[in-house]
Amino acid sequence: MLNRIHAHVARPASPGWNLFKTLAWMVVFWTVFLFVLPVFILNLETAFGWSGWRFGGVAWVCVGIVLFVLGGGLGITSAIWMAVRGGGTPLPTDCARRLVIFGPYRYVRNPMAIAGLTQAVGVGLILGSPSVIAYALVGGPIWHVFVRPWEEADLLTRFGEDYRRYRAAVRCWWPSRRYESLR
Repeated sequence: MLNRIHAHVARPASPGWNLFKTLAWMVVFWTVFLFVLPVFILNLETAFGWSGWRFGGVAWVCVGIVLFVLGGGLGITSAIWMAVRGGGTPLPTDCARRLVIFGPYRYVRNPMAIAGLTQAVGVGLILGSPSVIAYALVGGPIWHVFVRPWEEADLLTRFGEDYRRYRAAVRCWWPSRRYESLR
């Protein structure tokens, strides 16, 4: 089924318009996945009487804030490269026109997924919620099993040998040496 779903390549647009669309998408994504769902999970903890499992303390909140800021910085930086150099957005309905191998993409193939998971763990630490942290950590395998194969098949179809070489040189989750060139 994954191979039958195709991404829609963005229409030509200015980098500014692509950046605007990307940042608007990020606001929606952050609101849903980093605020609404964690608060819902936190409320479930209370409803099921699991609130006794919560932890707290200034140190955990500080670590959570640092993770949220670092993840946010990585996500925003990656999104900017996608919009400006890729000529599109991270959305499959408006995806990049060019293969993005710049910025964080020179070191890891999926910096935006790493950024989102890092931010979600940070939110869990800020809230002192093991359930929110579990929600964040489950996101990685879900992304890896369901989204990554589709995304990689689409990139291989659109960019062929250039993407194949990039994929062989740059790891999915753990930073690699800097990717120098497609040639």
